[in-house]
Amino acid sequence: MKNNRNLKLIKTIDGSHSIINNINDEIYHSRFGAVQESQHIFINNGIKICKKNDIKILEIGLGTGLNLILTFINSKKKNVEYHAIEPYPLPKEIIEKINYKKILNIDILDKIHLSSFNKKSVLRSNFNFYKYETKFQDFFSMTKFDIIYYDAFSPRTQPEMWMTSNFKKSFSLLKENGFLVTFCAKGEVKRKLKEVGFNLKHPPGPFGKREITLAYKY
Repeated sequence: MKNNRNLKLIKTIDGSHSIINNINDEIYHSRFGAVQESQHIFINNGIKICKKNDIKILEIGLGTGLNLILTFINSKKKNVEYHAIEPYPLPKEIIEKINYKKILNIDILDKIHLSSFNKKSVLRSNFNFYKYETKFQDFFSMTKFDIIYYDAFSPRTQPEMWMTSNFKKSFSLLKENGFLVTFCAKGEVKRKLKEVGFNLKHPPGPFGKREITLAYKY
């Protein structure tokens, strides 16, 4: 994912943009719809099931910023501190073409992508945002999180992100009763999550996917 010249903007079935890497054919979202997928996985099975009013979120893989935007839209009555890791930020020429402003009727995409790394950005009085240009393996934080959006690329493309060591780290970064949510429901991934102490649930997936994974730290 390092070479931005290999990235191409595409329109998914629900009309929202995603990005595909022409080298390995890896797409950032479902071809059935970027918005519908992110809404189902990270909102309906993420922030919406967290009953707290003050929520700390860690996103592993900021990508286009879609998960953040949808979280922003769906958290008006909550206080959110949102941290996102992105080792390979998108180039400005792609960011400028993404159609989330039109699709979602909200204009924060530029602020998300053009904000400084390692500094607080205030997206709303009750929504603070931090981003880090680093790999998860090199990420360090004293903050404990209520939710982890584990949105790395697939095990096929990015197998190092689905190693047991990363799930141990995720477990340690969560508060007690916090949870990790991810699109991936492969048997090997579920086994590794259980090994490090997570309790798993498997809600139905978005259109085109049978199930997703919720991993709780009890």
